[in-house]
Amino acid sequence: MEISASEQAGCLVVLVAGRLDTDTAPEFERYCTAAIEKGHRKFALDLSRLEFISSAGFRAILGTAKRLKPSGGAVAACSLSGVVAEVFAISGFANLMPITPDVPSAIQAL
Repeated sequence: MEISASEQAGCLVVLVAGRLDTDTAPEFERYCTAAIEKGHRKFALDLSRLEFISSAGFRAILGTAKRLKPSGGAVAACSLSGVVAEVFAISGFANLMPITPDVPSAIQAL
């Protein structure tokens, strides 16, 4: 898994590439926790390059959203494709956070 980020319109846009699974979820959580500790409160997760997500990956995303909620922060996911989009749809994850077609829409949703 590779993670990169940039700030856009007051949001941290986090690009996640590769696999978000049991092996990589702890790294994702550490990255997000460090960003929260630096004061970031709105996360737009660009999943356009995510190839696979497991239940551990979903838990890591949900954990980040839960850590942000008390401070008024939030997470939106965007640019899902292929099997990742299917898994998000089947899981009902769209009921827990905004799922948008692209980064600008995710920023607007936040």
